[in-house]
Amino acid sequence: MNNDDRTAATNLARQLRVDSIRCSTSAGSGHPTSSLSAADLVAVLATRHLRYDWEHPEVPTNDHLVFSKGHASPLIYALYRAVGVVSEDELIETYRRFGARLQGHPTPILPWVDLATGSLGLGIAAAVGIALAGSRLDKLGYRTWVVCGDSELAEGSVWEALDKAAYYDLANFTAIVDVNRLGQRGPTELGWDLDAYAARVQSFGCVPIVVDGHDVEAIDTAFETAAATAHPTVVLARTLKGKGVAEIEDKEGWHGTALKPDLAERAVAELGGTSSIHVTSLRPPAGQPAITPAPETPIELPRYELGSKVATRKAYGDALAALAARPEVVVLDAEVGNSTGSESFLKVAPERYFETFIAEQLMVAAAGGLAARGYVPFAATFGAFFSRAFDFVRMSGISGLRIRLAGSHAGVEIGADGPSQMALEDLASMRAVHGSVVLYPSDATSAVALVAAMADAPSVAYMRTTRGAYPVIYGPDEQFPIGGAKVVRSSAEDAVTLLGAGVTLHECLAAADMLAADGIAARVVDCYSVKPVDAETIGAACSATGGRLVVAEDHYPEGGIGEAVLSALQRAGTPVHVAHCAVRGLSSSGTPEELLDAAGISAVHIASAARGLVSA
Repeated sequence: MNNDDRTAATNLARQLRVDSIRCSTSAGSGHPTSSLSAADLVAVLATRHLRYDWEHPEVPTNDHLVFSKGHASPLIYALYRAVGVVSEDELIETYRRFGARLQGHPTPILPWVDLATGSLGLGIAAAVGIALAGSRLDKLGYRTWVVCGDSELAEGSVWEALDKAAYYDLANFTAIVDVNRLGQRGPTELGWDLDAYAARVQSFGCVPIVVDGHDVEAIDTAFETAAATAHPTVVLARTLKGKGVAEIEDKEGWHGTALKPDLAERAVAELGGTSSIHVTSLRPPAGQPAITPAPETPIELPRYELGSKVATRKAYGDALAALAARPEVVVLDAEVGNSTGSESFLKVAPERYFETFIAEQLMVAAAGGLAARGYVPFAATFGAFFSRAFDFVRMSGISGLRIRLAGSHAGVEIGADGPSQMALEDLASMRAVHGSVVLYPSDATSAVALVAAMADAPSVAYMRTTRGAYPVIYGPDEQFPIGGAKVVRSSAEDAVTLLGAGVTLHECLAAADMLAADGIAARVVDCYSVKPVDAETIGAACSATGGRLVVAEDHYPEGGIGEAVLSALQRAGTPVHVAHCAVRGLSSSGTPEELLDAAGISAVHIASAARGLVSA
């Protein structure tokens, strides 16, 4: 680094600090001190190492800069001003304002942001997915840089990320940790113990690089070392929170606090005043990804014999194997691929299969990173264990990332494993995600069709699959659009509608047989799309049966199929009299038959609820 480069980086860092103060003071909120500490790191990165065409963020060879410490948004937005993609007026006058794109934490409404951050521990894990895309799929030379805070290192997902970066030996991955010693309420766990941080990083298989985070020449050397290292790297930078402003530098109590106008004025003067430095990052090289998406590729889905017993989790895997014909489809699994069905994809496309082991947070976040690079990621584990990663699912909804999730072994139907393994809250949680699609097939034919539909879903999509094998009830040419429902059995004499999904559809069919023996005709509806719900089909069935509806679901009543259906019918103005069979107590070990009956969702209970409606 020559004198001119050193001066340029120093001056840019000063401007980044000034602009971080100005925009947050103007907004009356924000995190300027967390921005000031990392300004030198970002200045050196942007001027000397980041290969990025700011006018064309879609260029496939661009590096990726992920702000995992998304609260330091004043710094990243100040950088955007310096590179010329955000004006001074936009930065100062619109930051954190209603309707503006410079939000409190960065989101992909900005074309230079891969995914929304602000949930600490997400960005670094998602960056693993971006780096996987670069090294294993795109096979391009771009580097993934991710800026983290030191408080963030208390998150388990950070270490899941470093562990998997090392496992896949992602030499194109560099985390930059702003070790400024102070968290939100006081000192961090390790403070400035850089040796302890380095030991932890090394123990997870990454290469630590310790540096003074305010020495631009040392930072430059650290980044050069990272780029030349054949393994994933973590730059541990010792910094001062509030660097450059004597009244707040390394002082507690300033996290998330904008400077009052009088203090801001003094701080800007202390930093040398405002400036309009414009910088240009390094140009990315030419190149195209090794994989070209081919969403129109014909897919030959498996076909199943009517009446044969096939678990929908197996059908999920069969469908993935068929979808391998589309080169943009990738699969992640949390070390349960032989149970979820994902290993079927591994057998036909091992180069696009990523084992994340028991690291569900990393799996979901990395799926988001892959989606940000244009891939179609399917990620699977037991339905119950997506709860560990729910925050990252939620953040994918905020980012508009098209990740596809499959939760197997759901409900009391799983049997003897007991309540710790029973997903009984998953439909509610996935329904709550912004823009999500939630699917629950009842047989193998509907499952493979819905997996294919998931591949092109416009948002986060979740499929619930069952452990047990159940009869195939649909022919191979039946269509299953997202947002639909199927009337499986009907007659002109139907007196009640029985609605189920997954295992309870089969219980509804058995209940209809019981009712028929009593002279009561029942219509049976398969609510395979839990979100969006087909209010038209379900409403028509209810209207034809006097508004009498029994909903049966292998899920807690809160937020499940019953509430989804009733909400949709209410919006549609369809009057109904409802009996709701759901899991209302804590289950235990047992056979599936015993547990379904004990939960009150077996055919006997469904039939009893129907009789009560008909006789009322």
